[in-house]
Amino acid sequence: MEVPRHWRLKKQRYALVGEVCPHCDAKIFPPRDVCPECGGEAKTAYAFSGKGEVYSFTRMSNAPAGFEEQAPYTVALIKLEEGPIVTAQLTDLGSEKVEIGMPVEMVTRKLRSDGDERGMLVYGYKFRPAMAG
Repeated sequence: MEVPRHWRLKKQRYALVGEVCPHCDAKIFPPRDVCPECGGEAKTAYAFSGKGEVYSFTRMSNAPAGFEEQAPYTVALIKLEEGPIVTAQLTDLGSEKVEIGMPVEMVTRKLRSDGDERGMLVYGYKFRPAMAG
């Protein structure tokens, strides 16, 4: 990944910043400037809470390039409290069994290492079981 692209996606990856439609109030993630609900222009930044629940999940045993050291791991569709569904790796599970409807919260973690000579570490959002309280 090129460094300029990494910086362009920083808010989206580290803080779940998307957009809100000023016309119909739909929350949009990832940002796309046009509301998928009403088709209106939507460029107003919106920071998601990072809270949600597991909508669906799968266990990855054969990881794609760049993720081999993490296998096996769990990837889930997370339905955010505000509505959008995002794909993310689950982390900090310990012995906890993943279930549909399980409450989760966003955390920032290392996603992968760029294997070339620059050795850039790529961080972004993952989700863990929600902490009580």
